[in-house]
Amino acid sequence: MNAIDKALSSDISLGLLLEALATSPDLPLAFRYDGRLAKPGYHVTEVKAGQFSALDCGANPEAWAETFVQLWDIEEGDRTHMPAGKFAAIIRKVSEHVQLDGSAKLTFEVSDGVQPMQLYCASIPVISNGVVQVELLPRAASCKPRDRWLAKQAQETACRGPANAATKCCG
Repeated sequence: MNAIDKALSSDISLGLLLEALATSPDLPLAFRYDGRLAKPGYHVTEVKAGQFSALDCGANPEAWAETFVQLWDIEEGDRTHMPAGKFAAIIRKVSEHVQLDGSAKLTFEVSDGVQPMQLYCASIPVISNGVVQVELLPRAASCKPRDRWLAKQAQETACRGPANAATKCCG
């Protein structure tokens, strides 16, 4: 298995996904979620962009851009997984009519038309056996103030470690 990009991430942006797919436009693109590959007949049924403003549970204002790609996971005839370049072309076509922010949070909405739609974030594409695979991981809810506190604690712990004693990473 060769990672298209050596960076490990489980929540990439649309821009990063498109950059990675551009390296292998002729290879089939398969999405993996819930331990299985999406069926070869999957459709990109909708791409939408949103700007969100919110107040988190700690009364902190939040604002972000998000792009949603809706996948309909169906079997259709003898179709194969679409090439990575075709997926990118669909996104380009959408961008002619909808302003897409390449750095926006990327969310996949996936359903087989029977089960309720589920939300996923995407990992860096990986080439395996001549197929570009994108792992979709469930998008969990979180408490933003707690997440910020945990990140700060992790940074402070890393800065106090013996390897960093000679450096001033915590200024």
